[in-house]
Amino acid sequence: MKQLFLSATNLLLGVFLFMAAGHAGAQTDTLKVMSYNVLDYGGNPSCQGATGTYHNYLETIVAYTNPDIIGLVKMGSIRLGPNDFHGTAPIGFGDSVLQFALNAAYPDRYAYCTYTNTSQADNMSVLFYNKHKLGFAGITCNYANITDFNTYKLYYKDPALATMHDTTFLYVVLNHTQSGSSNEQLRGAQIAGEMQLIQQHFSALPNMINMGDYNTRYTNESCYQTLSNPTDTSFRFFDPPFSLDNTYTYPANWDNNATPYTANLTTSTRQSASQPNACGTSGGAKSWYDHIFLSPWIAHSANYISYIPNSYRTIGNDGHRLGRSVNDNSQTINTSAPADVIEAIFQMSNKYPVMADLLVQSNATGSSPADPELPTYVTNLRQNNGIYVVNPVENNISIHFPDAYVNSGISIVCRDMTGRVLSSMQQIARAGTATYPVQLHPGLYLIQIMDSNGQYIYNNKILKK
Repeated sequence: MKQLFLSATNLLLGVFLFMAAGHAGAQTDTLKVMSYNVLDYGGNPSCQGATGTYHNYLETIVAYTNPDIIGLVKMGSIRLGPNDFHGTAPIGFGDSVLQFALNAAYPDRYAYCTYTNTSQADNMSVLFYNKHKLGFAGITCNYANITDFNTYKLYYKDPALATMHDTTFLYVVLNHTQSGSSNEQLRGAQIAGEMQLIQQHFSALPNMINMGDYNTRYTNESCYQTLSNPTDTSFRFFDPPFSLDNTYTYPANWDNNATPYTANLTTSTRQSASQPNACGTSGGAKSWYDHIFLSPWIAHSANYISYIPNSYRTIGNDGHRLGRSVNDNSQTINTSAPADVIEAIFQMSNKYPVMADLLVQSNATGSSPADPELPTYVTNLRQNNGIYVVNPVENNISIHFPDAYVNSGISIVCRDMTGRVLSSMQQIARAGTATYPVQLHPGLYLIQIMDSNGQYIYNNKILKK
């Protein structure tokens, strides 16, 4: 029966891809998206064990799932420097994750976005991405409330970029709201604050994914309602199993009655409170805290990116884990993934990873809808950290630096929209609006500016006339 179901699903997926590929003769690509609560990965080895062992677990999971976008939430907060006493994971831990876990699974594939710890928390969320398909354009919003809730801006490295000079942007919001039945109001405030910043930046949602561990116990929680049922429907997010795939109907209360949602429960992978360790919640699969929400543009394929129907899934959950560990084969053998992957999920975290697939159409016209940014933020996009870049660019690039950067060393890097470095120069930030030489053909480019410590202080597109 399961084999028949998979065959039918594959047939439907094939029909969808065929129809999408035939639309206007466009080339298509797939982006596999993963959200995963990794339970203090790197930040609590005294409880979990050697970090290298956890690199191996994550490598096994990533090798099997093959994601292009990976949101790791509840990582140990990475120390940002020698005087950062809030971080729990060592300086450079993001690079360790790349070297020993992600790129160990797929060599030289992944990079990570700039991470922050404005809230000075003991955990953080970090976004990793397939650098051959995507590029990082900057952090659009940073909201801090116990942990950081960042909105990352990625761009798709369209094969037609070299000729069309246009690309499609994808925004990803990472979340880890406060857990516990007594913190429902706090969760609501965290998501409300996050969405308030997003609504200050956009007049409607662009291509945007909002994902992570929300710790919501039922769909009528204010946290969930703010995302799925806002007063302004242009800021409504879709939870695929409910509003796109129609697997379930609202309202839902998985904490009170988890049985109807067994295949999508994400908490917990472990039945015992002491095995394999005592670091996370126990009780087996019992609730659904982790989600991947999608904006209307993605839900309705409005701007080159769309959701692939029925692709939302909970990795390692075969629908028979209610009250049982992911690797408990005493009643039903878990064949939803290879045995080593099932064991890695059990060992890595008390949470199951969740995934969804997106279809990307190549921009064959050189024109795409502009992201619905409010007029005040179209300017602010060019004023990261108070830095203003005159756009469009004439013969030279004109940059205004605030006093904090004047007379300090900077690096200015210009990339084409595939991410290839076209020029890189070391300069001294000058007072006022100063010009810097740049040799570019007409087209769209990405300008990145780094301070003397190598930290990105500016990321944005420019148009060369």
